[in-house]
Amino acid sequence: MTNTESRSGRLVYRLAFQIPVDMQAVEETLLLAILAVGCLYGEAAVRLDAGYAIDADERVVVIDASTETGRAVARVFIGFCTREFGDDTFSVARTDGPSPKRPSAAARHPCESAA
Repeated sequence: MTNTESRSGRLVYRLAFQIPVDMQAVEETLLLAILAVGCLYGEAAVRLDAGYAIDADERVVVIDASTETGRAVARVFIGFCTREFGDDTFSVARTDGPSPKRPSAAARHPCESAA
């Protein structure tokens, strides 16, 4: 595999949420999933390997599933969403795509309180 091939796309999970699911609640649930995975893999592993992006306007969350840590975040997040919002309120697509953009500084540190 060449560098071009390895950078051209990654395995990602794309979750699309239906109305009336509250996207703020979705983001909070994602941060909780990241916190949970951080307890298992360590904060450094999550910061290095768990890429994601949220587009509230499009009602979509994309999670980089090219690493074990990223796949763990996706599994925990999907489990939490199923319990919190219901199995029929979102869809999941596994696809090749660009790496998610890095989240905001506040989102990268879910353990810190927003003062």
